[in-house]
Formats: sequence, structure tokens, C-alpha cells
Amino acid sequence: MTVESYPHAGKSLIRRFAKLLQKKYRDREGLFLAEGLRTVSELMHHIPDAGYLIALLVEKEQLSHIPQSRRYKEKIYLIDSDEARRLSGTSTAQGIVGIFSQQKRSAGEISYQEQHAGELVLALDDVQDPGNVGTILRTASWFGVSTVVCGPGTADRYNPKAIRAGAGSVFCLNHYSVGDIEKELEKMRRAGYHIICSSLHGTDFRLQHAVPERTVLVIGNEAKGVSMSILRKADLQITIPRGRKDAGVESLNAAVSAGILLSEFVR
Repeated sequence: MTVESYPHAGKSLIRRFAKLLQKKYRDREGLFLAEGLRTVSELMHHIPDAGYLIALLVEKEQLSHIPQSRRYKEKIYLIDSDEARRLSGTSTAQGIVGIFSQQKRSAGEISYQEQHAGELVLALDDVQDPGNVGTILRTASWFGVSTVVCGPGTADRYNPKAIRAGAGSVFCLNHYSVGDIEKELEKMRRAGYHIICSSLHGTDFRLQHAVPERTVLVIGNEAKGVSMSILRKADLQITIPRGRKDAGVESLNAAVSAGILLSEFVR
């Protein structure tokens, strides 16, 4: 198809999709916005089916870079630079925006009794930075985590910053939010899961010789860590020891901690 054969996105379409930069509209429509060739390409590569891609909004100079453009030709709309800036979640618009459906699986559809032995579950307790949440999703996918559960206060997984950091992983594993993470952890415990919490006051994670077949690892808030009420219910608290006593920092980044611990869990 030639550039001229693609329709131009109308004002109403731009207005509707620009609202997806706000969480309340993402929740209302069940959609999210992703920007940039790399992010959009990775999401397109991992979508469960073509129906998850709602629209591609592209400046004409970027059109030749769109992967599988012939397959998705009916979903491509042209935009100009001003419209690209309206849709951008960054200071500099990249000229390629994808609109996708959110993952359709919900908390009520996850059966922990049916999870395979050896599968890990990750729970996020008030992890507030969307970049951390996106990086954790990406890391969890890499290490084969089956499900990520997000408690109250945890940043929206569909925030544009989380989507960029996640590099397409939002479609690679189950994830959902709950209003009461303690109740959800208790549900997992009844299904035979051991609750292991990251904590500055836990035991050295390297001293654990075996990880239970059914484990949920809890990662806490960037500043406060896992809440005390959850720590009291944990089967085990573990920590990543400092390389030296005068390390000069109080704690590790939440996403870095998750990566180190998951690496050890799957080893």
C-alpha cells in the first residue's frame, strides 16, 4: 500500500487515545498506549492474537519501519507531528504509537491449585515506581514466573513508563491487581504455597538450600519494604547481603532485588 492509501486519524480518535495516558481511562476502556518502534514491535510480537492490537498511529516517515504492516494494514492510521506529541508519554514524540487491549485474564480466573509444581508466583506490595513494575514484569518473564500479583499502591502495569520498561512482557505472563494482598496471599497459602518475603532483616538468601515447589516471593515498597503485617505471616524472610559493611546505601532497587532473588530461585 502507498502512504496515500492509509487514512488519517481523525480528531476524535486522537482525543480518545490520548486519554489513555491517564489510568482512569485505561481502566474504563480496557486499553493501553505504547510508544516507540521497539516497544510497539515487541508488543506486536507477543500479543496472544491479532485482536489485541486496536490501532497503529504512525507518522508517514515511520511507516516503512512498522513490522508486518501488510497484516495490520486495516489498523494503521497516519498522524502528524503535533498529533504524535499529544499521544506521547515522553518529552520527545517518537512518531509510532500502538493501542492495545489489556490482558483479559483476571484474578478470579487464576487457580493456584492448578499451577504446576515448581512454578513461581511474584507478589508486589506497594511497589510505586512504574519503571520498577515494568522491569519486574520483564525480569519475571525471563525467569519463568507464572503469575505476578499486584497489591494496593503498586503502580499500574499499563502506565506508559511501565510498558516501556517491560519490553513486551505485559503479554508474556499472567498478572493482575487485588484490593487486599494479604487475603490473596492467604488464598495461595491454602493452595500449598510458601510465602517468602524480601526483607533487610531476613536470613542470607544464599543459605537456602532448596526453594519449596510452590513459592510466592513478595517484593515490597521501594522505601519501606514489605509491610509488617505481611512479614509477620511469612514462612521465611530473606535478604541480599551487602558486599561490604560500608556499602553506603540502605537498600537495593526493588527491581534489582527481584532479579537477584529470582535468579537464585530458579538456579
